[in-house]
Amino acid sequence: MPADTSEIRSVPDAMWRGWKQSCPACGKGGLYRKYLKVAETCPHCGEGLHHHRADDAPPYFVMLITGHVIVGGILVAERLWAPETWVHLAVALPVLLVMSLWLLPRVKGALVGLQWALRMHGFGGHDIDEADAVERHTTTQPKP
Repeated sequence: MPADTSEIRSVPDAMWRGWKQSCPACGKGGLYRKYLKVAETCPHCGEGLHHHRADDAPPYFVMLITGHVIVGGILVAERLWAPETWVHLAVALPVLLVMSLWLLPRVKGALVGLQWALRMHGFGGHDIDEADAVERHTTTQPKP
């Protein structure tokens, strides 16, 4: 049975809950069952979370953020102190690793929250399988 779609879902709240790695619906249950493995359902409210399609977006955003921070830091350090290359590597590589591993589940959680708030990929209470979506798309397209 489809969920009530008249309920307004707050995008900022859902993304913030996802950032905190909690359920975008209730904010109390955990979002993950492993480091980056989203739980099938929320352990607190039972909201289905298996619909998410984060795919390659979280790593892309994490690379974008960390790249800007690390490159900016290296440029500033080079301009102010001009350290040896090994110093740049000794500082930048561990910071890059820790920052990436810290950001990845948070960014993925925020994207799952966004998808939930916008009722994307089945979060709206009804599932559309890919074959049905492709069939609808091809049958509604005008023939050239």
